[in-house]
Amino acid sequence: MTATSNKRKLSSSQESGNGLPEPPLKRREVAQKPLRIPDVYGPGTFVDGSFTPVLKDTERIFRLLASQTPGFTQDASVLAKARFVGEDYPVLPGPIKAVSVAAALHAMAGILGDEILALRGMANPARRVTVNTTHAAFWLGTVAALYVGGESLATLGKKGKVKALVPDWEHGWHSTPLKLRGTGIYPTRKEGVWYSLHGSLDIPPMLRTILDIDHDAVMPRIKSNEDAAALVAAHTVKFSPEELEMRNLVNGFCGSICFTPKQWRESAMGKSLARHPLVNVTAQTHAVATPPVPFPLLEEGGGGDKRPLAGIKVVEMTRVIAGPQIGALLAAFGADVIRINAPHLPDVNTLQLTLNAGKRTIGLDLRDAGDKAALMGLVEQTDVFIQGFRPGRLARYDLGLEDLLRVAGRRGKGIVYVSESCYGPDGYYAERPGWQQIADTASGAAYVTGRALGLEDGECVLPSLPISDMTAGAVGAVGTMLALRDRAVKGGSYAVHAALVAANTYALSEEVGLYPPEAVKECRDRFQWGEMRGAHHVLDLLRTVWQGWTTTAPLNEYLKEDSGWYQSWEESAFGTENERKQTLSILRPVARFDIQGHDGKEEAEVGVEPNWMLPSVPYAHEAKEGVAFK
Repeated sequence: MTATSNKRKLSSSQESGNGLPEPPLKRREVAQKPLRIPDVYGPGTFVDGSFTPVLKDTERIFRLLASQTPGFTQDASVLAKARFVGEDYPVLPGPIKAVSVAAALHAMAGILGDEILALRGMANPARRVTVNTTHAAFWLGTVAALYVGGESLATLGKKGKVKALVPDWEHGWHSTPLKLRGTGIYPTRKEGVWYSLHGSLDIPPMLRTILDIDHDAVMPRIKSNEDAAALVAAHTVKFSPEELEMRNLVNGFCGSICFTPKQWRESAMGKSLARHPLVNVTAQTHAVATPPVPFPLLEEGGGGDKRPLAGIKVVEMTRVIAGPQIGALLAAFGADVIRINAPHLPDVNTLQLTLNAGKRTIGLDLRDAGDKAALMGLVEQTDVFIQGFRPGRLARYDLGLEDLLRVAGRRGKGIVYVSESCYGPDGYYAERPGWQQIADTASGAAYVTGRALGLEDGECVLPSLPISDMTAGAVGAVGTMLALRDRAVKGGSYAVHAALVAANTYALSEEVGLYPPEAVKECRDRFQWGEMRGAHHVLDLLRTVWQGWTTTAPLNEYLKEDSGWYQSWEESAFGTENERKQTLSILRPVARFDIQGHDGKEEAEVGVEPNWMLPSVPYAHEAKEGVAFK
């Protein structure tokens, strides 16, 4: 299995940050404290008084987030290693600066990687951390940025070939129009207030319990997605938002009122979450003290894996997007990641193609004594444990935070315990189930998007990609790397928490700001985005954005398989019955380490740059017997 060459240099357009002629929006100097206009997109929104080019704004947000992250370096010379390239105009629909926030987080991961390399004896004053903001935008849609056998996911989908490529873990998740539209944002009896429904990966029970809709009984009358959305809306308007909320709470389903940003911030849960920094790392000082765990030294020019996290062992117990993204980013920086899938829990099929990059995967059922023993054997050795279950769920299997702190104390080696959730580590919503769509509607992100699109009657729309999922994944990875750095210097164990709602609320904060309406309109005119509505599933919105990107220069060139933006393997575990082991290309990691080459141009620093040694593989791909850390 051979990874194809990915040696690259910045093109002139990427180096300058302008893939197209200068956009009409004028470049203006921004004051130290930018002017914000309140309530343009509804209560609690803060809009920039004038447009700031993306690269300059991203640099500001990077410095802001770095200053707000406890334990992150404040050394100006280290922060100066980060540089941002890419297009200077927004490339996502709507006013939220999701791309700049994501790019800032990738730069922080790169800075931490540089610090860890120094701890390994690989300091390099000439090393730069380069982040392309357009690449960061594509990364938010990384689940669609792939090629199998030379064909893009969009092409494979149109040909109906995706199902044959991957093992089925969805079990008919959205196999009917009503199942697809059962997850969406719909009007309620209260004028101007909408509600987000989410049936997880099993929609019919939610429809039956919350809306009194019998899926099998009504499906013969449903001929299209539009029919399905109309049926659901006809039922949601019978209820007040509070009634829908209570029905979800009582029955344990996902759901959320579509709050404005102001409503969320002023809620008890919003205030609880606001007490924590976005990158939330806590030293577990009450646990048994353990000594520092140094990173292995590696002389420059020596053999072996030179990536920052080489030798770090990670156990990942997560599902869907945010948690797996934490593991994928750590694997790109060199960690040995073993992902655990529970065979009885469904997951999204296409995510196997990208989010398992660099990992090995096995299936374990913790209800089985032998499987639990196998997992505990891995946990005894692990440096990092990533979990995406609600608080208390894993404690029943002796895998809660306090359980693993006891393991760390007994073995005399600290552990980093990473949790990914919807609402955060505490507060009265903490134990509620949640998904990206729920985080988007609870935080006010969907409300803001609907207002920016000019929709009436309070209709809310999801931000166009799984942004809160992917951003929370980056938050978790940054927090993990920070904790590992501190463990190497100070010793001890650490808890890291990444919350989807926190990712959204940070992007909606006054300090970050929102794009003004003229910038949103210019972006819409540039990419000619298709219709976006409340009932649209995140998959619909992803296709809409992909259509805009792939029909607009120069982004359409960047998204071609041979553009240099992908990491490729000549063989993979994916393919149809007649075409096994097809080539696989996925979007490469965003952060990279560059040094100045002999020709004066920036080039990748070979050997230490984030990349995946292994291609993505299906869930539970390897036999559980005998799987061990390297």
